[in-house]
Amino acid sequence: MNDKIENRVHELRLEKKMTQEELAQKVGVTRQTIIAIEKGNYTPSVLLSLKISKVFKERLEDVFFLKNA
Repeated sequence: MNDKIENRVHELRLEKKMTQEELAQKVGVTRQTIIAIEKGNYTPSVLLSLKISKVFKERLEDVFFLKNA
C-alpha cells in the first residue's frame, strides 16, 4: 500500500488571502516549512497539522488527507 498524505494548505491559504509568511508566523514555523508542506515535500507533525487546521477554521481531515499513490 502506497498511501500519501496530501493537503489543501495552498488552496486554503489563497482563499484566506494569507501569505506563506503570515501562515508560518501564526503556527510558529518558517516560511520554508510552509513551502515544503504545500509542495508535498514535508509531512507536518500532528501538532503542526492541528495548528494549521485551526488557523483555517477547518477540520483536520478537510485540510490533510490520505491518497493512494
